[in-house]
Parts: sequence; structure tokens; C-alpha cells
Amino acid sequence: MKQRFILTSLVLALPIGLFGRSSLFMIKEMGPSHPLLAQADAMQTQPSNYQFATAWGTEGKEPGQFQQPIGIVVRGNKVFVSDSGNHRIQVFDRDGQFLRSFGQEGEELGDLNQPMSLGLHKKTLYVAEYLNDRVQKFSLSGKSRGAFGTSGSEPGQFDAPSDVAVDAQGHAYVVDFYNHRVQVFNPSEQVIQQYGKTRQSGSQEGLFNYPTGSDILPNGDLVVADAYNNRIQIFQPDGTFVSQWNGAEPSESDSLDGRFNTASAVATDQKGNIFVADFYNHRIQIFTSKGQFLTAFGMQGSDPGELERPIDMAIDEDGAVYVVDFGNSRIQKFVPQP
Repeated sequence: MKQRFILTSLVLALPIGLFGRSSLFMIKEMGPSHPLLAQADAMQTQPSNYQFATAWGTEGKEPGQFQQPIGIVVRGNKVFVSDSGNHRIQVFDRDGQFLRSFGQEGEELGDLNQPMSLGLHKKTLYVAEYLNDRVQKFSLSGKSRGAFGTSGSEPGQFDAPSDVAVDAQGHAYVVDFYNHRVQVFNPSEQVIQQYGKTRQSGSQEGLFNYPTGSDILPNGDLVVADAYNNRIQIFQPDGTFVSQWNGAEPSESDSLDGRFNTASAVATDQKGNIFVADFYNHRIQIFTSKGQFLTAFGMQGSDPGELERPIDMAIDEDGAVYVVDFGNSRIQKFVPQP
């Protein structure tokens, strides 16, 4: 079994330090310090087109409570949340009413071990399991439909998978955090494509420095949250690099519009807009698919509409945004305004 180190005094974007109250993911290997460990001290407040609607959840182990919520997806009237510290998936309606949960800590099929971000394709839920180094598939009622992946750096293996996005054809794009890559699996669970170079971090186009999240644009392009490079990268399905934006090192200007202090996740809407969870700036930023800044919402705090290290978000067919408010152990829902 791999040695795992626990960081109890740091909060990082993805997966570094899970279990400590002020930490987020478990470290699997001791790595060098990185300037992204520093929090931004200043925040801007910006006018927004999104208004707070409701929130649910508190810290705990009971139904409807969370221990370090991480990922979220929405399908119809159902909201699926990965409750990572409790090793389970919780299901709610779109108003936050608890419906059911499934999963428990373990390594067998049906068990979960630090579930991370989630993907959906038709009637199948995909769960990236950080400590089991696999992606497990479930029916929407919570029955396991198998898993793929083992620990390692060979094709088809993972070292801390942190997210999975699934395109219309059923191809699963798995963000492989410590391997600095995104692997693409066909519906038969065979690797057919890779973005990034295995175990090689970098800031050049097409390379990653601990990627954390992904989603698919309506045109099929892949969007990747390249967290430790503080940037977003976009690729065509064949692997061709399309564009990137930001990429700045942490500084006093990281709280400006369009800048990130750890982009922990991305989500796309039906119009092709890209939503970015700006973790240390405690906000959600919204861009066009070309990287043009549109608006942002959220500021640090625990009151309704305020955020404490947002880590993921999902958008329903009506345009409502569901934000995993990690530091406040809750989900918040925001609705677009005319």
C-alpha cells in the first residue's frame, strides 16, 4: 500500500490533504512546495447576473450533512454530491431535500474511498475515487455497474483521479492528478487518447501542473482546469491544443476579474460558457468559450450567497448553478437574473 501523508494545516485546490479539517485531499507522495499554497488576501466584489436562491448542508455524518463535499452533477430534478469524507454519494432534489445516499468506505465494488468529482452519461454516474485509483460506475439508484483503473502510471492506470467528464458518445475523460495528464477511455473502457505527458508537469501549451477538473463544451472540445498553472486549457477531441488563458503566478492581482488563485473545477452550460471555481478567491467566474470574462459571483464568508473555497459546480437546464461550498460544508444554489 502506498504511504500517504496528511496535511492538517493547508487547504489546496485538488487533491492535496483530505481529512484534516482545514485540509482538502490526502497527499499520496511528498512533493515540493508550490506558490499556490499561499491564499489570496484580497478579494474584489463584482456585480453579477446570479442571485442566491437556497443552500443546504452542515458539517457532519447524518443524512444531508457533509464531511468535505467535493463533486456535484445535476440530472433532471436530482442533484448528486460526492461527500468525500463520509465516503458516499448523497442525492437531493433541486431544492435541497435529501432523497437517499449510497456507498461506504472500502475497496469492493459498491464501496467508495474518497469519491471526488462526478460525471454523468445517460443513466450512469461516474465517480472518480481518489484513494482507490479507479473510476466506478453506478446506476442513478446507486447500484455499482463496475469500475476501471488501477494504481500506477501506465495507460489505463491512475494516480489520484480527481475528475471525470463524459461526452455524448460515452467517452470518459479522466483527470489523472499526480500523473499530470487526462486519459480518454472509449465505452469499452480502453484508453484511446491522452492529454499531457505522464509524470511530467509543465507550463507549456498542452502540459499540466496537477490538473484538477474537466468538462466538455457543446462542440465536443475538452476544457481542463490546470490548477497549479492557474489557467484553463482547451483541446479538440483529437488532442489538438486550442487555447489557454490566465496562467499567471499567484500575486496581489490574482483577485482581479479573469485571474485565478487555483482554478479547482470547470463546468460548461448549453451556450458554451465556461464556469470556473476560483478556489482561493472564493468565487465563481464565468467566461465565453474563447476566454472572454463575462461575470463572477461570490465573496468570502458564510452568509447566504457567500463562499468559502468553492471547489466544484454544476448547471441545470434552467441555468441555475449549484456550488459545492467546501469550506462551509454545504451546497448553494444561484439562479440567473434577466
